[in-house]
Amino acid sequence: MDTLYRYKGFVNSDLSLIKNFLDSAIRDLNPFIRDQEKLFDIKVILNELVVNGAMHGNEEDLNKKVFLKLILDKNSLKIIVKDEGRGVDFDTSLYDCTQKRCNGRGLLIVEALTDQLILNDNEVIAIKNL
Repeated sequence: MDTLYRYKGFVNSDLSLIKNFLDSAIRDLNPFIRDQEKLFDIKVILNELVVNGAMHGNEEDLNKKVFLKLILDKNSLKIIVKDEGRGVDFDTSLYDCTQKRCNGRGLLIVEALTDQLILNDNEVIAIKNL
């Protein structure tokens, strides 16, 4: 497949920096994705994954980074987020939404909005078909 758009960057685990970082990351992506619902989904996915990496992966250690790669072809967007934490071992099928806890909810949201979600230690790969 021919790559239409590629982005590679990182942000320190400072929650106040994430919005501007993500705005910058997707600014050039906008012309390639005309469907506003899909674009909204992508923004939610990115926010959940990068915030999770900063908060849970890097434990908000300002010296640690969250890395982001976006690879767009004509059929899909691959989102790769990697942090400097220990990694995650989470089975979304075991999440109990009746419990009043937040751990895992972000990954559940990402899984619902993507076509494929791969958890690989401290790297998460989300694929959204377009």
